[in-house]
Amino acid sequence: MGLFRSALDAIKKGLQKTAEAIGGQLRSLLLGRTLSEELIDQIESRLIAADVGVKAARELVDGLRKEFRSGTLSRGEDALEYLKKSLKARWPSMETSGARAIAVAPQKPTVVLVVGVNGVGKTTSVAKIARSLKDEGRTVLLAAADTFRAGAVAQLTVWSERLGIEIVKGKAGADPAAVAFDAADAAIARGVDVLLVDTAGRLHTQDNLMRELTKIRNVLAKKIPGAPHEVLLVLDATSGQNAVQQAKFFGAAAGVTGIFLAKLDGTARGGIVVAIREELNVPVKLIGVGERPEDVQPFDPDRFVEAMFSE
Repeated sequence: MGLFRSALDAIKKGLQKTAEAIGGQLRSLLLGRTLSEELIDQIESRLIAADVGVKAARELVDGLRKEFRSGTLSRGEDALEYLKKSLKARWPSMETSGARAIAVAPQKPTVVLVVGVNGVGKTTSVAKIARSLKDEGRTVLLAAADTFRAGAVAQLTVWSERLGIEIVKGKAGADPAAVAFDAADAAIARGVDVLLVDTAGRLHTQDNLMRELTKIRNVLAKKIPGAPHEVLLVLDATSGQNAVQQAKFFGAAAGVTGIFLAKLDGTARGGIVVAIREELNVPVKLIGVGERPEDVQPFDPDRFVEAMFSE
């Protein structure tokens, strides 16, 4: 099952906690009831509690209230359908076209740089992407450029062995840019389709690591035209609004082109996807909906919203 064959059942399973918190609570609140101002206020509270974000929740509820006051909507069931439709409409058509989640470079290899703070599951997310790309029939090379954390290279090496994917790595404490340089050389020589570069977890306040990231980007750009073609920021969905703040700081420093939202299966507040869409000009491209390597899906707004409201 490839990275770009999104299955609604897989997303539903991964978003079970969110579906219970959003869809389940809203259904119990609204089904069989007549809409009222008080009921609409409760809807807003439920949306905010699910991390949809204050701004998005208010806009959704303001629209709902307008329809209610005009007499267009009168039943709780009407409100549910209105919310689903309005949420889906928050993503432009380019994000719902079914295009490949990861941009493909005109010439091989496509270089994907993966960044994020410590503890978000970045290395595991790299493995998930690699597994899915391999399942599609694309050849992949891993670059273990996280030489800052002692166990990171070992962790990615274990994943490479499990998945049967080659890896380029340096010694602990080696220059990450040198590892990226060697990996780019190897990717060109071997003619692989995708080079996945894992980097050290860092905070925006760590100037030395941010400069290191810039150095890695420059090395890749010199070796391979247009590289990195994607810069994916891994965010932990369970961190709620903190994820939005991380993305704001990282976006400027790293030139982020897309977001991998990990650990969605571990939170009842999957509405964070809506908040990210509302507050950042960066698309969520991939979502992690489980712990297994195959538990990654391209983000499909329509299917995501359906899963949020599923029974």
